Amino acid sequence: MTNFIRKITPNAKDDVLAGITTSFAMVPEVVAFAFVAQIDPLVALSGAFIVGLIAAIFGGRPGLITGAAGAVAVIFVTMISEGHTKGMLFDNPVENMGFFYLFACVILMGIIQVFAGVFKLGKFVRLIPHPVMMGFVNGLAIIIFWAQVKMFSHKSLVVSSDGVKEYVTTFMTGTELYIMIALVAFTMAIIWILPKITTKLPASLTAILITTFLVVFTGMEVSTVGSYIIEGGGTGLKGEFPTPNLELWQNLPINLDTFAFILPYAFLAASVGLIESLMTMNLVDELTETRGDGNRECIAQGAGNIVSGLFGGTGGCGMIGQTVINIKAGGRGRLSGVVMAVSLLTFILFTDKLIEQVPIAALIGVMFVMVIQTFAWSSFRILKKIPKSDAFVLITVSAVTVIYDLAIAVFVGVIISALSFAWESAKRIRARKMTLEDGTRVYEVWGPLFFGSITEFNDKFDIKNDPKNVVIDFIESRVSDHSAIEAIYNLVNKYEAEGKTVKLKHLNEDSKILLYKSNPKFRDIVIDDVDDPRYNLANDPDAFTKGLSDI
Repeated sequence: MTNFIRKITPNAKDDVLAGITTSFAMVPEVVAFAFVAQIDPLVALSGAFIVGLIAAIFGGRPGLITGAAGAVAVIFVTMISEGHTKGMLFDNPVENMGFFYLFACVILMGIIQVFAGVFKLGKFVRLIPHPVMMGFVNGLAIIIFWAQVKMFSHKSLVVSSDGVKEYVTTFMTGTELYIMIALVAFTMAIIWILPKITTKLPASLTAILITTFLVVFTGMEVSTVGSYIIEGGGTGLKGEFPTPNLELWQNLPINLDTFAFILPYAFLAASVGLIESLMTMNLVDELTETRGDGNRECIAQGAGNIVSGLFGGTGGCGMIGQTVINIKAGGRGRLSGVVMAVSLLTFILFTDKLIEQVPIAALIGVMFVMVIQTFAWSSFRILKKIPKSDAFVLITVSAVTVIYDLAIAVFVGVIISALSFAWESAKRIRARKMTLEDGTRVYEVWGPLFFGSITEFNDKFDIKNDPKNVVIDFIESRVSDHSAIEAIYNLVNKYEAEGKTVKLKHLNEDSKILLYKSNPKFRDIVIDDVDDPRYNLANDPDAFTKGLSDI
């Protein structure tokens, strides 16, 4: 698949067809996440249009698809519920106040993301290790797969005896289930077989259209986009062109209490959104062998969320599933993302009745193929070949992504990787001991000196039995942090307490600066006039000529 993707050259036709294909796959995903967040599907679709359009035009990664993603939507569930409660406690109670808090939170989320881009925080995505990236991809593939499995069900509204409304999910059985599975398999078969016959037709879009025509003309009773929206409490796909939400400013109290209430959710949503977007960008970079601009993507995502909140839409971020579908369909340029967003708007304004007839099975088939292509199957093969710590990180990130959320998974993965690296680096500290003719004891230190290696460093020295003069040679070492400085300072004090003299030599300039800033005492024990023996050739301009004459 990777080789196939790399061979595709960007052109307008591919971008347009890829954008349309992706928009079909976007609808049920966005609607499902709207149900999770307990908001109107049209609010989520409007947000997907606005964020997707702005990110496609101004983002740092052409081909990356942005929409109202579940990773962000889940964060808003508690806030909306608590917001409804807060609204009823006002002096003039406001119903559904949680939605107004949602729009304000999305605006603040966007502002945080813009600042992240302005201060160039997007570059920190480079610090994410490859095992974390593989775990992220695998975890999201599992989440997307399970989200499709849940669509083999129906939702019904049940009112309890005390008046509480809740949706009850019942999974399909019997003939309905078998027809659903058959249509999914039929869609997947078209996607796999069509490229072997011709590459002029987009496989996913063709599969959706053929399956839809089959269902419509045979009159099959199956779950469709329209029935799915209605079951979730929506009224259909029909909507209006997004306009500024003036009710937001009329009902939302602009004060510190509101800011304090939405800030934690906005910060978490901004973090999760940027992490998923930037890691999806990294995946596209690998697939296409190109490089995106992370900081520009942060600003574009933020701007999209700000506008979405102002127009009464929900927040969004990069969507790995739809992005992979777009890339596989040939989408490379910004036009593919623009067409996806415009197609969503077209569905809402003009073609709602047609799109509502698309069977959910066709879209599930497309998503199943995407999951198969997204999951890093090579991770099973390499688990026994890579370091155990990397294998542990890969599995942990996948599990945490599925059980908790993406942000926690990435942070956990990076922390474990950093600690593992520190542990391995700490074991690399070495010290070679020798005695000069004048009786001076010399310790040649090798390896990085930092917080993880100071214990090993201290164990190398024999303070009580060493002679009066001691030299610590840092020819192959580097003082990295405050812990290293303190270790050296304490070591020098221990030698001096025994009446012995210590000198430090061959420190690089960065290490000297650290030591001199920390304590002026180091200026008296650091030997500055000692040349690095490894660079005598460079220090003696005649050495090269002399060497040639000797030969």
